[in-house]
Amino acid sequence: MATTTVLPRRDAQQIADLLDSAEIVSLVAKLQETRWTGRPGYPLRAMVGMALVKSLYGFPTWTRTVALVRDHAALQAVLGTTPSVYACYRFTAKLRDNADMVEQCIGVLGALHDAIPEMGTNIAIDASDLPAYANGQRYVSKGGREREVYSDPDASWGHRSAISTRKGGGFYGYKIDAAVCTTTGLPVAWNVRTARIHESSTVPALLDQIDAHGFAPLTAALDKGYDIAPVYDACMEHGIRPVIPLRQTPAVKAGYADAPTCAHGTWTFAGADTNRGATKWRCPTGECTPASKWIMVDRLHPFIPRESARFRKLYHQRGAVEREFGRLKHEWAMLPLRVRRIERVRLHADLSILTRLAVRLDTERGAKETHGFASAA
Repeated sequence: MATTTVLPRRDAQQIADLLDSAEIVSLVAKLQETRWTGRPGYPLRAMVGMALVKSLYGFPTWTRTVALVRDHAALQAVLGTTPSVYACYRFTAKLRDNADMVEQCIGVLGALHDAIPEMGTNIAIDASDLPAYANGQRYVSKGGREREVYSDPDASWGHRSAISTRKGGGFYGYKIDAAVCTTTGLPVAWNVRTARIHESSTVPALLDQIDAHGFAPLTAALDKGYDIAPVYDACMEHGIRPVIPLRQTPAVKAGYADAPTCAHGTWTFAGADTNRGATKWRCPTGECTPASKWIMVDRLHPFIPRESARFRKLYHQRGAVEREFGRLKHEWAMLPLRVRRIERVRLHADLSILTRLAVRLDTERGAKETHGFASAA
């Protein structure tokens, strides 16, 4: 008889554990302070619990979430009640009005960093598409004029790459930029924007957000689309060594990015000096005078040479951000979008990611307690 090797994670006990965590309790308390007039309504603990249930079970709408809780006795016992669909929509409006309180819940990241010290040492940055909950046809009719009015005016036309059986090309919607730890696969910073903004222009703000969250990455792996000077400059300002393959620009085709050469062969990499902002290269035989020289770091000559095994290993880890986008979209209810306007889409992404992080934090704490009990025994 087949047996499962993975414990179920979408159960009432897990929701209870998340609601009892210090970070969620703090969020509920801060939201409670905003209730100073009007009807009491449903308990805020139950409303936050509904948001957790929605992401944990991967439901795109509040209607399906409420229907599940209504038929799930264990979840009702944990939440204490079954809020209505309209109460859930009013609650999301409250969260939008108090977005700073939701951002304070990012404290989950700090707790995760304490539990996993190596988290955020090496990161991967990329962007992914979020098709809008709107009519995505560019033209009113076949061969007709271009559509001028959309049901989601904050979305815009952008380009996405082909994935699996999905064709690449234009789409109408948003994009999410994320920096993901390559060790844990967890997001350490993210942002939602309209699709027409190029991803390379969002890197400086993303790196500022990483610093604000208390992480100090050593390297950042990005794909060839980020191979522009401002991205390198932003990484260097934050003390991060970029790992980005080169585009075939005229300077690259002319050979300016190649390693130094002499009559004795191609020079070898001999280390880097952060204070100098340069890399050291040596003559393969040591017969040249001088036998070594320094090359200033720039886009063509980064701190980690593209010819090195370390560069290839770090760039190979860039797949962590792609895998995390897939998990967030298909397992944590980030897609399909069922909200319109950018502030609603941002809140939806925040809740999905924060639930993902809170579950991982609960797992780490549970593992530590189990280890502690085993050691005591």
